[in-house]
Amino acid sequence: MPRIAIDPVTRIGGQLRVEVEVTDGVVSDAWSSGTAFRGLERILQGRDPRDAWLFAERICGVCSGVHALASVRAVERALGVTVPRNARLIRNILAGTRYVQDHVVGFYHRQALDWVDVTAAASADPAATSRLARSLSDWPDSSVASFQAARDRLAAAIRSGQLGPFANGYGGHPAYTLAPEAGLMVMAHYLRALDWQRTPTQITTLLGGKDPHPQAFLVGGMVLVPDWGGPRPAGSEHPQQVDRASPSALGERGLAELVGLVATVKAFVDEVYRPDVLAVAGHYRDWAATGQGIGDYLAYGEFPEDDTAQPSLLLPGGRIVKRATARTEPIDQAAIGETVAYSHYTYGGDDTASKHPFDGRTDPRYDGPPLPYATLQGAARYSWVKAPRYQGGPMEVGPLARMLVASVEGQVDVRAGLGRAFTTLEASPDLLYGTIGRTVARAIEAQVIADRLGRWLNDLRAGLAGGDLAVADLGRWDPAAWPSEARGYALGESPRGALGHWVTIRDRRIASYQVVDATTWNASPRDASGRRGALEEALVGTPVARPDQPVEILRTVHSFDPCLACAVHAVGRESGGAIAIRVRKGGAG
Repeated sequence: MPRIAIDPVTRIGGQLRVEVEVTDGVVSDAWSSGTAFRGLERILQGRDPRDAWLFAERICGVCSGVHALASVRAVERALGVTVPRNARLIRNILAGTRYVQDHVVGFYHRQALDWVDVTAAASADPAATSRLARSLSDWPDSSVASFQAARDRLAAAIRSGQLGPFANGYGGHPAYTLAPEAGLMVMAHYLRALDWQRTPTQITTLLGGKDPHPQAFLVGGMVLVPDWGGPRPAGSEHPQQVDRASPSALGERGLAELVGLVATVKAFVDEVYRPDVLAVAGHYRDWAATGQGIGDYLAYGEFPEDDTAQPSLLLPGGRIVKRATARTEPIDQAAIGETVAYSHYTYGGDDTASKHPFDGRTDPRYDGPPLPYATLQGAARYSWVKAPRYQGGPMEVGPLARMLVASVEGQVDVRAGLGRAFTTLEASPDLLYGTIGRTVARAIEAQVIADRLGRWLNDLRAGLAGGDLAVADLGRWDPAAWPSEARGYALGESPRGALGHWVTIRDRRIASYQVVDATTWNASPRDASGRRGALEEALVGTPVARPDQPVEILRTVHSFDPCLACAVHAVGRESGGAIAIRVRKGGAG
């Protein structure tokens, strides 16, 4: 019964160890371990709640903006703050741009090497590759010369031995069955996506001030200054006002530039990313039956489309149980709890109990396997990730959950996107539930959001041109107006799934703060009842042809696009007694 330990898993955010048992060539059990302590909730205690987002977005350099958004929303709920329409639109554009960028980068730079044999792609026929690409879309850069140049770059890297991100790959592995021409097409677009990333980064920089970690968020709205001239509404300016002479994205010139950038982002999604994903999925459609996991899906919903107390959402929230897609169940945030029975934390009493995030604690307690540890199996505690549960049960979150919920709720764009994908792939909706389905769901979501970016931008331009220049409501900015104690939470989404922030404010300071992000849900360890988390459950049943080259395991792991929390104290990562897969950070393996 081989046991495989992959440590660290590369092409993800943060530190992750995955350990599996293989019986008769198939994974029979799995453990997912976050191997770094973050502790950011403890850092926030005692601070001014208006500053919380600046720290919270440092959870991750990839997801930074969405954590900032969740944080300001939680504080705004606690203080009873409503943001102006322009702030809502700017926040939607910033968050939506982050989703699209993350999904594109996730496919090409974190997942593509699980499906493409780079050595085979380097031997492909550029003319045949050009014909294939032109049959899939009207992307203008699909010439023979373009694919010849990409093939030459790959071949030169292989000949030189300077493989960079392609090092430690599993060339010649029997699980790689994609035609070399399709592989060259994807890898050429892999290289193009490296340059394309500059475009969404420009959008974030214009509206957010910098990327990563945009600086334009504010409890009450945003700190951008409209350039339309004329008097601004009273109370719309930040107490420490930005220099009016500074160039602003919220002027005619800045917004015109944003229109062009958004169009460029959308074109790449429509004509390159989505066709490539469907081409890969069509070839590996047998991976729809692998990695199906628990079958329970949770989405909080995201992208408010109006300014009411309960706004409609572009992507609605809900819960689907046992793949029963006839209806969804509404979300009750009181039903969320976290357990630490198998995590390196203590609740100071009964560590088998489940605590709601308002009552949660982040008190580290390491009594796991000795370091360097030989195995996670049988360890009393084996992960720095807590185990969130909804109504006591594990849930899968992410783009797949969002697309399933949105489809059931009748979201027109999502239904149309899924329908086109099923037609192209000549597949049923069952395609979505497995490893390849998560990748398809991301592409559909990216297309839906990329299309909506232009509409939000047009709404913003129209409002500003019509004289609505408010970007912040600072009526509750003065702490003297706050109650002695207040609680707030934000349930939203990040590119990887359901994201919640909970804050308690006491005597104008943060008394407690808890974050439950998407990878906390998906990469959670077992709970007190011994139930696996979503990633662990999805790995069970995964075939493994070569235990020393477990590309199949990486396919299922990367289908969740895990992003472990940033480290404070690293835990050792040596391994003994298992087949230890050691790779350089950023390598292909």
